[in-house]
Amino acid sequence: MKKIFSIFIFFLCIVVFFSCAVQQKPPFVPVPDSQYFRHERRYIRVNNIIETRDGVSVRHLPVWLQVFIFGGIEEIERNHNYRDKYVFVGSNEGVNFNALSLWAGNFTPEQDFTILAAERIERRMISAAVLYPDFEYGLFFETMVKKAYNAVYSGAVKEDTYWIKMRTDNDNMETESTEIYHFFVLISIEKHIMQAIIAGLMEEAVSAVTPTSAQQNAIIRLRQNFFEGF
Repeated sequence: MKKIFSIFIFFLCIVVFFSCAVQQKPPFVPVPDSQYFRHERRYIRVNNIIETRDGVSVRHLPVWLQVFIFGGIEEIERNHNYRDKYVFVGSNEGVNFNALSLWAGNFTPEQDFTILAAERIERRMISAAVLYPDFEYGLFFETMVKKAYNAVYSGAVKEDTYWIKMRTDNDNMETESTEIYHFFVLISIEKHIMQAIIAGLMEEAVSAVTPTSAQQNAIIRLRQNFFEGF
């Protein structure tokens, strides 16, 4: 009898051990590269620019593009002309000048701005999370992201387009360097308009899900601090 009882206790301990071992810890956010959170940042080697829309000199670059190249979106938004606006830069590159010209000319805030806005919203939600965002916010995260990619951002304005032609360095000495066109589209939207749109999306997302108590607290914090660093 004692032997059977001892065996029972042994197996009970094994069950308890493994049940504790498989308890999952809250998943932490995989830390993205720091540049992930720098909005639409592009690295351009100015010395490789061989032509621009206005000639061959890089001195002809518009101020907003110069600032974008050297400091990113954040620096453009620090300019007094954009202090009350959020700024976005769409970009495309390739060897076909005509195709890229069509892309830039046909770029419309109503149809093409949505992806830029949604990507920035998603980045902000991830950067504000302590845990993996699906865990921290629950279904709110997925719901909010979907709404952001399907939203209409009325009030966005296409302010300018510009192109540069660059020589790309090739490490293979036997291969000639390639010349590539880079096209940029500058879009802005008043802060109060963008904030109202995002607040409305969040309200809709909150109403569509049933988060846990911890997730609810995380969502509240997100909504309170969302535009700090957006």
